[in-house]
Amino acid sequence: MESKLPVWTVWGLGATQVIGYGTLYYAFSILVPDIARDIGRSQEWVFGAFSIALFVGSLAAPVAGHLADRFGAGRLMATGSVLAALSLCLTAFAPGATTFALGLALTEVVSTAVLYAVAFTAIVQVGGRTAQTSIVHLTLIAGFASSVFWPLTSWLHGYLSWREIYLLFAAMNLLVCLPVHLALGRLTSRSAPAVAATTTAPGDQHRANGSMLVFSLMLVGFAVEGYALSAILVHMVPLTQALGLGAAGLLVASLFGPAQVASRLTNLGFGKELSQRWLAVIATALLPIGLMILLLTTPWGPGAVLFAICFGLGSGLTSIVGGTLPLELFGREGYGRRLGWCTSAKQLTSAIAPVAMAVSMGGLGVVHSLWITGAVGMAGAAAFLAIVIVTAAQRGPKATESPA
Repeated sequence: MESKLPVWTVWGLGATQVIGYGTLYYAFSILVPDIARDIGRSQEWVFGAFSIALFVGSLAAPVAGHLADRFGAGRLMATGSVLAALSLCLTAFAPGATTFALGLALTEVVSTAVLYAVAFTAIVQVGGRTAQTSIVHLTLIAGFASSVFWPLTSWLHGYLSWREIYLLFAAMNLLVCLPVHLALGRLTSRSAPAVAATTTAPGDQHRANGSMLVFSLMLVGFAVEGYALSAILVHMVPLTQALGLGAAGLLVASLFGPAQVASRLTNLGFGKELSQRWLAVIATALLPIGLMILLLTTPWGPGAVLFAICFGLGSGLTSIVGGTLPLELFGREGYGRRLGWCTSAKQLTSAIAPVAMAVSMGGLGVVHSLWITGAVGMAGAAAFLAIVIVTAAQRGPKATESPA
């Protein structure tokens, strides 16, 4: 019998995702200049270390998914909270560049045990028929991570060094995230049984489960989407300032989080009948559309605001699709493992993106680099559109009548 996900778990997981993404990802770009001066390396070197750390973390994502299926997502997240705090402390106490890079790599490996992929798996393991809606609720709450931690980190940096900020972040993971994950561990003991996804007809799921082409296209779509997102997000504040927006760049960047939340509210209220296949196409297409608006209007302020809104809308929806598309296509059996591979594909390209974007901006300039990133983003939308076409062909003529 399927259990119902308690309300507190969604709110608790939402808080841990805000802290997790804020401390392990979003705050980094704000601290890079101070880190570079402190360890005696260039900012490009520091971004390169971050890219390598993301790459190493991407290799751990399938393992995290397998462990979540085998032992329960809540237990894995509790262990991950302790290790996240430890890795942040090790990074903060790093005496030099090499030890800093090692601490950063450990942090990204550990992050695979506490962020969206395992959190979604926990919801699927406990949530039963409400899993898809609960995933949307979770991403709605977690969408505040960037809008909270970009200005918070900037404010803290006025009083604390980057090392002290990392120690504070370690305490947040222990004092807030760990208790929630320990409580969740009592609800998720192991993978959900082999039950068909309730959002897809049995015939659809059978065909999708046997389709390596669909799975491969999904991995490509997530990988391309991950590159476009990471390339912009890591450089969001300095990028907007380089385009002539000055101090307004931080304000524009801060709109990204609320836009994510708005997209999830809209999807929750009006997108229930929309196929997750089509949602993936729309979400990924919004990323290059936002970049084109920025490029065609810069340095016009309202254009930059519209860019941040479009990019936030796209990012918010891709976070939903990251959990719901594999569920719609393949069902609950082996969900954690499959989602681990999707996370790995996305994070692998996310690892390349920060340093690639930094090198590109240094060699080609900001404008040309943004056009290239926009073109890459369109390729991701094309991959998800191909999934729509392939699965429609598998289902037959009825599937072509409507995207809903």
